[in-house]
Amino acid sequence: MKFSLLFYSYVLSLFYIVFLIVLFFSKKRINNIETKIYKRLLITTLFGIIIQLGCEIFSIFPIEYVTFVFTKLLLVYFIVWLSLFFAYVLEISNIRKVDKKNIEILFIAILSIIATLLPYDIYLNPSSGIYYTFGIDTKFTYLISILFVTAIFTIIVTKKKQISERKAVPIYILVVCFIFAGLIQYFFPNFTIIVQIECFICLVMYFTIENPDVKMIQQLEVAKDTADKANAAKTDFLSSMSHEIRTPLNAIVGFSDEIEQSSTLEDAKENAKDIISASNTLLEIVNSILDISKIEAGKLEIINSDYSPKEVFTELGKLITPKMQEKALDFQMSIAEDLPNTLYGDKANIKKVVTNLLSNAYKYTDKGFVKYTVNCVKKDNNCRLIISVEDSGRGMKAENVDKLFTKFQRIDEDRNTTIEGTGLGLALTKQLLELMGGNIIVHTIYGEGSKFTVTLDQRIDNVELKTEMNTVDTIDLSNKRILVVDDNPLNLKVATKLLQRYNATVECCESGFVCIEKIENGEQYDLILMDDMMPKMSGTETFKKLKEIPSFNLPVIVLTANAITGMREKYIGEGFTDYLSKPIEKEAMIKSFNLIFKKSTPVMENRDEKTSSEINVTHDDDTNEKKVVETVTPVEVKPSSTENNHTKEFLESNGIDVNHGLELLGDMELYDDTMREFVAEMDERLSKLQEYKNSGDMPNYAILVHAIKSDCKYLGIMSLADLNYEHEMKSKENDVSYVNANYDNLIENINKYLDICKKYLNV
Repeated sequence: MKFSLLFYSYVLSLFYIVFLIVLFFSKKRINNIETKIYKRLLITTLFGIIIQLGCEIFSIFPIEYVTFVFTKLLLVYFIVWLSLFFAYVLEISNIRKVDKKNIEILFIAILSIIATLLPYDIYLNPSSGIYYTFGIDTKFTYLISILFVTAIFTIIVTKKKQISERKAVPIYILVVCFIFAGLIQYFFPNFTIIVQIECFICLVMYFTIENPDVKMIQQLEVAKDTADKANAAKTDFLSSMSHEIRTPLNAIVGFSDEIEQSSTLEDAKENAKDIISASNTLLEIVNSILDISKIEAGKLEIINSDYSPKEVFTELGKLITPKMQEKALDFQMSIAEDLPNTLYGDKANIKKVVTNLLSNAYKYTDKGFVKYTVNCVKKDNNCRLIISVEDSGRGMKAENVDKLFTKFQRIDEDRNTTIEGTGLGLALTKQLLELMGGNIIVHTIYGEGSKFTVTLDQRIDNVELKTEMNTVDTIDLSNKRILVVDDNPLNLKVATKLLQRYNATVECCESGFVCIEKIENGEQYDLILMDDMMPKMSGTETFKKLKEIPSFNLPVIVLTANAITGMREKYIGEGFTDYLSKPIEKEAMIKSFNLIFKKSTPVMENRDEKTSSEINVTHDDDTNEKKVVETVTPVEVKPSSTENNHTKEFLESNGIDVNHGLELLGDMELYDDTMREFVAEMDERLSKLQEYKNSGDMPNYAILVHAIKSDCKYLGIMSLADLNYEHEMKSKENDVSYVNANYDNLIENINKYLDICKKYLNV
């Protein structure tokens, strides 16, 4: 007996399919769904060739049961292979959206069981080596094959737009090859070449659409295109932001100059109104950017509370009314009478949504009307708000509606060049509504107007809302004893002055060690203000030590000049009562104090009768470190110089924002006092800075430039503050090379402003 030529072709097919599998699995590849299916095709084809070889062997050396098993396995193989190839075509045509592996296995199993159970017949002639099957199971397999091939051909024809040309051409060729092999098999049953054709199909796929190297290159190209688009979007965004932010900023600067030149109080007030308007526009832009960023970072929280919907929606209508009147628009407001008295939801974000819709209607409507309507549908304990804003404005083209809720996308810019906006409003509106479980629908007719409708479910609460008193503007700290912990004497001086305005008794110390010692010695306070960035022991480390003291139970507010996103959450997580950024803003401080002292009672018993004009300083003999500074006595203010340099205008002409300093310090007396301290300490600071830089002591270098930065902000020397901030960040990263390379520039700028301060102070 000898094997036929077909047998040797199966052996050759086995050789190159094994070679192909080794080649495929030895390369780094993209593990997407297409590749997973191709991997299964390779393994299945290997088993198919082995089964076909078994059929050939047992056609020459027939064993009844073994021949039956191999014959049925071959029919099952054909069904499995075609099912996988069909799944591959579905995937590349984007019909098959997910890897439905379990469904495929079930489908293939059902077909395989049917093929196995159906009766079959075998023609076997051992002497001639002719062997093939026929009967019902064979016809069933042919029928399934025809259905699969027809479906594959239909998909690649009807979905040719979804299938790239690079993938479509090989698939066409493979389908033709498969049809050719099937026809030969049908008319010449003993001439079986389907398995070889399937091996050839796998080979063609590898060198065309499933080559790992090619797919990796394609992925790199996609990544490059994505990066290019992202860079283009970033460029467009920066360009848009530059324009949008500069517009209100220019107005603020221009009207500020007008105020300075105003001859009457009325003119100044009028210009001040314009400044407020431009400031609000700027604030709106910045807030929108921050909100979008928070949403995309997953950090924007929905904060629900009880609110009065009638008050909220009526207030929003009243706020937009003056703008509508400026354009002589017919503003129609209708708030449903049956709105519940109290709803439970995120009032702040609901106001943002409605404000954006009303602002857009105002911007894009030149004449006619704007109709603002709020209705509701109540069921059980739920109220569905239906808020609509309709206008007779410019409307939009149908093809532009989908772009409405895309960030930084402005519609019909050629028609809307005079309208301010970033394209953020509606994108933010949609994302906020999705976070709150709401929805927004737009109906628009180009040239005739638009109507935006918002639906939002809110819980009805049967509670009576209490009227909140505005306690932010004032506070009385009489009989309150406050400890301020900061290594920077200037910061201590400013904090003392600020707190004494509100009748507080202030004590100061310059390190965490001293603070801990005071608490351990039984000193009693109502509040501690703790700077975080101090040498030897930071504010956070000090606070942890304080919490280890059994009797310690005081509110502690952390102070830091690093007012960046997430810092508040970080410090609250550490256990601090609150967080204030430096320079300390009066409003934020008062708000924080009001919340703290509303919840706590003074702990003052048997206090020392020290006055705020006394200073008590002790020294540790071993460390020679200052231990306690009970209060800071203001430096005596020298009379203003009669020379021209001692003027606010002199400082401003040299790039110092005096108004910023006055906002923090309150008056020129304290401002001048603060500047004298700044000048007096700088020689010692520069000497230490040089020492830290030369020795590579980046931690202490960071602390010192941090302190200089804070002082510069108090004085309004913002450019120098920014420069010190850069050095602070780089030294925290231990970037010695940056510090060394830019140190001379830092010192040059410090000396420049130091010289300006000396000229101003006439010293």
